[in-house]
Amino acid sequence: MKFEDLLSEINGFGRFQKMVLIINFFGRFSLACHFLLGNFIAVIPSHHCDIGSLDADGILGNLSREERLTVSIPAQEDGTPASCHMFSYPQFHLLMNSSSRTELPVVECQNGWEYDNSTFISTLATQWDLVCDNRALSRLTTTIFFIGVMFGAAAYGSLSAMYGRKPMLLVSYISGMGFGLCSAFSSSFIMFAVLRFFTGFTITGSVIISTVLNVEWVSIEHRKLVGVIDSLSWTFGFMSISLLAFCIRDWRWLTVSISLPTIIAIITWWWIPESARWLIANGKADKAYNYLHKCAVMNRKQEGTARIKPEELAKIIVTGRGNRKYSYLDLIKTTKMRRLALLTGITWFAVATVAYGISFNISSFGLNMYLTQFVYGAIEIPAKLSIYYLLDKFGRHITQAGSLLLVGICLVINIFIPKDKTVVRTVIAVLGKGCSATSFGTVILYSSELYPTVLRQNGMGYTSFVGRLGVSVAPLILLSDDIWSHFSQVILSSIALSAAFVAYQLPETRGRCLPETIEDIEGNRKGTDGSPLQDRKIEGKEGSRVKWKDDLILQNT
Repeated sequence: MKFEDLLSEINGFGRFQKMVLIINFFGRFSLACHFLLGNFIAVIPSHHCDIGSLDADGILGNLSREERLTVSIPAQEDGTPASCHMFSYPQFHLLMNSSSRTELPVVECQNGWEYDNSTFISTLATQWDLVCDNRALSRLTTTIFFIGVMFGAAAYGSLSAMYGRKPMLLVSYISGMGFGLCSAFSSSFIMFAVLRFFTGFTITGSVIISTVLNVEWVSIEHRKLVGVIDSLSWTFGFMSISLLAFCIRDWRWLTVSISLPTIIAIITWWWIPESARWLIANGKADKAYNYLHKCAVMNRKQEGTARIKPEELAKIIVTGRGNRKYSYLDLIKTTKMRRLALLTGITWFAVATVAYGISFNISSFGLNMYLTQFVYGAIEIPAKLSIYYLLDKFGRHITQAGSLLLVGICLVINIFIPKDKTVVRTVIAVLGKGCSATSFGTVILYSSELYPTVLRQNGMGYTSFVGRLGVSVAPLILLSDDIWSHFSQVILSSIALSAAFVAYQLPETRGRCLPETIEDIEGNRKGTDGSPLQDRKIEGKEGSRVKWKDDLILQNT
């Protein structure tokens, strides 16, 4: 008997599942905002050297601000004051002839910088002077955060497989909020960088655990709907961060504002159930029966659990596991699992690198960054809603490969559009962002369907680890534009196009039962009819009821 058969009997998408889905939806708000926080707190506003040292004796007292800058700061090619250099002494003759600037003695800024605060009250750059030779440190905080996310994904994948989904979800919520709030009151850049690492490390558990919980509690026919709703939680966060950042221009209070809502997730955690699949697979059939009974009661399907006993649940998933502990090494011990891990790893790396390479590039189009970020988030709504149709019409691997292909094409097109065509470039980028959103929404659901129950959390942890490695690399790829203005677009488009071919090699999961064991992946475990269990497709509702009853009778004889 398959777990899906029992789940269909007690309603695989009733009020119980909808409650879990809604709680996890809002529980991700802080996570999505933290992922794009660097777009707003790591911005480097316009700046120039503090010229106070040149006016020590008040010799500039009678000059206007523009005249002070003229005699104190060399001008760049576009006429704006230089950001990192100043004259070694006032050049008053420039007030008469501003064109005679050649061979004038300049030095690096001596007393810090003055910043344009018209857009931001405070950013990391203005807080710790992360400009000129230190300008890369501002963006480095994003990479540090995602390195934390990367290692956290691996850690939480393993820990939640060992200790359960629900306890580790609470640990993620509490520790993520704690480190997030502490980082807002950092007294030094090093302290902030360290706390951002641990924020990323702890907060990432909420997404990989909630994704698995959502999938493991719903029936086959509703998995794609859950996957779409699940991914829309990111869209909600991405759109909200632009509105919050527009209203809160101070980096400390913006960080606080996106961390505090986790309190709601901590409160609603009490209503989150443990995964019944995980409990059964780990020999805790009594607890699994309690949760299944709660599900049946809430869905008004009490008769679904009344006909079986707790001890009979252990026979639903024949794992042959005993007291065995599964680890990440099990992902590479067998041939098909090894191939699956390789293909999903490459796909996740590409999807994450390209998606965030686009998302982190909101200020390069010459348009309002808040509006650009909001539009980037808004375009994800139709893109992710289309997943529901695409997954049903074309299947998982074609949708995954096709969306990556379209992202690559959009990036290639933007390479050949002149930089001054800001509106056109932004439109193409938004289309690419929409396709990348489709790709990201698909890969999360797809991966959770590909891995067996005994390794699903490890598999999601591994793929999330590789994906966050891609996100960590994305800001560094954007820095390559200093070498050639289109270099980053060439790299991102190459990654997307290559990954489209890789994703096409993944097996289809549409309409199939979730695999429970490694033997299901390898094709070694047979059902009562002698067919491989992983090849079983969804049946009609009545047929499903008869099938799981027959399986239970056969297994008890």
